[in-house]
Amino acid sequence: MPASVVDRLRAAGCVFAEAEARLLEAEARTTHDLDAMVDRRTAGIPLEHVLGWAEFGGLRIKVEPGVFVPRARTELLARHAVALTHRAAALAPPAPVVLDMCCGSAALGAVLAAAVGGIEVYAADIDPVAVACARCNLPGGLVYRGDLYGALPNGLARRVDVLVANAPYVPSGELELMPREARLHEPHDTLDGGRDGLDLVRRVIAGAPSWLRPGGHVLVETSEDQAGLALEELRRAAFTPRLVRDEELDATVVIGGP
Repeated sequence: MPASVVDRLRAAGCVFAEAEARLLEAEARTTHDLDAMVDRRTAGIPLEHVLGWAEFGGLRIKVEPGVFVPRARTELLARHAVALTHRAAALAPPAPVVLDMCCGSAALGAVLAAAVGGIEVYAADIDPVAVACARCNLPGGLVYRGDLYGALPNGLARRVDVLVANAPYVPSGELELMPREARLHEPHDTLDGGRDGLDLVRRVIAGAPSWLRPGGHVLVETSEDQAGLALEELRRAAFTPRLVRDEELDATVVIGGP
């Protein structure tokens, strides 16, 4: 590994300069490619956008510039969604139906498709760049563009077994506190959750009963501070709510079920 690459990354403030240099070197086809990639990274472009992929749930998820980068904390949401999908698959035909709402790159949908064979996977997002990226990560799934449930075909109503959503949940007033990479290189619409961060989360939860099969589950990522409000939204939508938390990942998920 060229020491100059590590030095350039470290000088630009990359905390994991050696690890990033190894990834960039492995991805580059030529010395010129490597130099251009390091230039982009030292200019503040997220590493995943420079590489063209993010590791998530054991998969390489394609991420284009302008698409939300899946976070490690969201693997908690993925794990619980996989468990509930396996449970649905163990019951009886037909095959479970999974919906990745506010899908971004469809990292969650891709992990579910890889973990549980034979399921139907659907995804939706309002952003056309994200939808194009999601279609690459979900070649066997159906990805729709539109505003939440308005994107979906009517025939999907009351058929979904597991609905997952990593909707934007950063309060508008806290966006300026986010890391510079996210603020400058990910669309604000993928981060901004409104005044208290739960504008989209409330809509996802309120609409879920119309799309879930009886006995189905909705899983939504939130912050630890927002969890109480999100659980109340689940109760209001007639779900039995529960909370799961992973301190190591600093991850919080609320789950609504029968």
